[in-house]
Amino acid sequence: MDAMIYTAMNGARNTLDKQSSITHNLANVNTSGFRQQLDATRTVYIDGQGTLATRATSVATTPSFDSTAGPVNQTGRPLDIAIRGEGWLAVQAPDGSETYTRRGDLSIDENGVLNSNGRPVMGDGGPIIVPLGAELTIGDDGTITARGQGQNANEVAEIDRLKLVQAAPGQLTRGEDGLFRSVTGAPFAASETVRVVSGALEGSNVSSVEAMVAMISNQRMFDMQMKVVTTADENAQRANSLLSMS
Repeated sequence: MDAMIYTAMNGARNTLDKQSSITHNLANVNTSGFRQQLDATRTVYIDGQGTLATRATSVATTPSFDSTAGPVNQTGRPLDIAIRGEGWLAVQAPDGSETYTRRGDLSIDENGVLNSNGRPVMGDGGPIIVPLGAELTIGDDGTITARGQGQNANEVAEIDRLKLVQAAPGQLTRGEDGLFRSVTGAPFAASETVRVVSGALEGSNVSSVEAMVAMISNQRMFDMQMKVVTTADENAQRANSLLSMS
């Protein structure tokens, strides 16, 4: 009876963990460049004195992500970019390390620092700083040019270049902050082949319909597992009643 309850409770716990991942994906269905989490279950052997090598439990994890590209939507905004292929945009994490994102809705803060979702965008020599009030243009190779107020259309100056890197899904790991990092810890070199589409954004690759179906299915699975726990408890009570009568 204890084994029955233990198995059901272990399954219920993993189901809740999976539900959390599905909810996270669904919450980011409209986040630019978002890559949905993929769930997996791994075996963890119970360690400690008096345990047997056959005793194990399962743990739900999100070790990888769906690398499928999201839809590209035209916005017409000069600071919006959509990255093509397996390219990534380098941004600076709070600890100063280099991380990567597909989010392309760029903005400029009060100090002229180019940001992606509040993270400084990296260029050839570090975070990119642009002149305030200038009209910016981003080329397909990531080159940023600026035209100051009152200047003619041909009076432009090259400011910097977005650091675009080439990285396959297996070379990246997702952090708790939603940013991606090199598996080896070493930053990637800038790529000369990655291209961007200016005035467009890549959408999330999460399907809201599929996420909702998965959420409903997961909820039904949790209800079934809790029903097993209730049944096991009822059986235990009946067994106790029979023993007390004997």
